[in-house]
Amino acid sequence: MEKRKIIIDCDPGHDDAVAIMMAGSYEGFEILGITVEAGNQTIEKTGHNTLNLVQYLGINCPVALGKGIPLKRKPMNCAEIHGKTGLDGFTFPELTIDFDKRDAVELLFDLLKANKKVTIVPTGPLTNIAKLLLEHPEVKKNISEIVLMGGSMGHGNVTPAAEFNIVCDPEAADIVFNSGIKVKMLGLDVTRKVLVLPEIIEKMQGISNKVSDLFVALMKFFNKTQKKIFGYDGGPLHDPATIVSLINEDVVKFQYMNVVIDVTGGPSYGRTNCDRFNYLHQKPNAWVATDINVEKYWEEIEKGLRRYSK
Repeated sequence: MEKRKIIIDCDPGHDDAVAIMMAGSYEGFEILGITVEAGNQTIEKTGHNTLNLVQYLGINCPVALGKGIPLKRKPMNCAEIHGKTGLDGFTFPELTIDFDKRDAVELLFDLLKANKKVTIVPTGPLTNIAKLLLEHPEVKKNISEIVLMGGSMGHGNVTPAAEFNIVCDPEAADIVFNSGIKVKMLGLDVTRKVLVLPEIIEKMQGISNKVSDLFVALMKFFNKTQKKIFGYDGGPLHDPATIVSLINEDVVKFQYMNVVIDVTGGPSYGRTNCDRFNYLHQKPNAWVATDINVEKYWEEIEKGLRRYSK
């Protein structure tokens, strides 16, 4: 079987961590590299978290830092959910690996120049990807699709209108959605359905390997802050939906539609305006997730964690 070449662009983050766990264990992927963005915490902290994850999971690929500065707006993060480190709840072994000498855009460019039919999987703000497309538009031809977690057809989770990853850098999202590249958007409409309820944590605890132990520790902290902020009994595990949708195409349903990013700076700044019913008769530019099979989602998460026992 020919492996799918992927690049992960992330801001770990508890749900990013599980996305990386899933990607790292799946034999159908060749992870070319991981680039890091600010978002769930500062770029220094999300970078440190990414190195910890890569080392702990035994993933052999370059990791490169972005600049951590949105195209226009001021940086923002989500410490109230992800804690002081951005990945509170687990103590990793001492780091013995380091970042690639290239920055995120340079690494993305080099990897895409050397590879064709690459899937980019962003699970954080889209700044790195937008900068790549602005500085090196010639690499578009080597990107088969961008499968991202972000946005919403309905309500946001930071403002009434906007989802966190998009509102962190709406101008970057606008560039990505209008790039002409195939975009798949997995937003809050589906990710709010996959809650890490206590029974999920208990089931994964029964796997009893070092990665399931990591999952359980992280999710217990994640659930504590989600309960405090949103009142959820189980936090929505957003980011792994991207990876799961690539592993098993039956898990997520998509609809092709026009998506416009609100970059006006008003109360709906960062909203993904998804014209599901084609009211405006504009050309579709994104495949938007409309439904998710919750049972199959958790089956794939469990399989991913169990693969580390082999």
